[in-house]
Amino acid sequence: MSPSLSRAAGLALGFAADRLLGDPQRWHPVAGFGRLATAIEHRTYADSRRAGIMHTAVLVGGASLLGTRLRGVVGTAAATWVVIGGTTLDREAAAVERLLLAGHLPGARRQVARLVGRDTTTLDQAVVARAVVESVAENTSDAVVAPLVWGALLGAPGLLGYRAANTLDAMVGHHSDRYERFGWAAARLDDVLNLPGARLTAALAVVLGPDHRGAARAWRRNASAHPSPNAGPVEAAFAGALGVSLGGTTVYPYGVSERPALGSGPPPLADDVVRARRLARRVQLGSLLAVVAAAATAARSRRSGHGRR
Repeated sequence: MSPSLSRAAGLALGFAADRLLGDPQRWHPVAGFGRLATAIEHRTYADSRRAGIMHTAVLVGGASLLGTRLRGVVGTAAATWVVIGGTTLDREAAAVERLLLAGHLPGARRQVARLVGRDTTTLDQAVVARAVVESVAENTSDAVVAPLVWGALLGAPGLLGYRAANTLDAMVGHHSDRYERFGWAAARLDDVLNLPGARLTAALAVVLGPDHRGAARAWRRNASAHPSPNAGPVEAAFAGALGVSLGGTTVYPYGVSERPALGSGPPPLADDVVRARRLARRVQLGSLLAVVAAAATAARSRRSGHGRR
């Protein structure tokens, strides 16, 4: 079996494992990586970009190097299962949805805090629903589509290296006093690595969403106004596909961000969380089929090339 087909088979098996089992319940490697990163930060932190570059290079490089030990279909499948998080994302969003539908706002606020890094203590029902839809959209790209892309390109090293960079961005890639300089490298690396996955996610939201024209229009008109080069296309395409408006005042522990309006419909409600979850599942499966098809095409091209020699 060619390397590209081996990767594709491993990605498909790992994706299936995530759908059937969700994330590992105990001793999750990503959580372990986070603890290791925190321990190293305590020893090496300095308020400078240089320190942050070294921190990011050591941890992402180490994760990628570890991935070289995971070979073949089984190794890629294990790395995929560990790295992607589509089922857990859906379960967390569904829990918020149930609380919103039941009118239990305090519980919904606490639950949505498991999905987003913003301050959720004073959110009303509409803003909780918006936070869930935005998180489902962005994390469909970050937690499923982007790792599948890098897994298809580089196998297990790509999967583990991507997840390391994405985790570091979540930990230190903030515009805060402590991390403005130290977290710069992690944030920029995450931006670069998410470029292809975010565009694929947005394109699939256009193709697979209920409103194709609305998704394409919102992506074209609104995405560039978002402060994130990757969250912008994804959230805009989801907003347009679902016929809702995302964006607005977003309060973080380190400050307030005024997000641009994405889409042109009304703010999302609890029922729209159901629709966002459905679209996310379609996009995730569509991304798997896309990378598997690309791997099969590459394998055929190589065989044809060898045959002509």
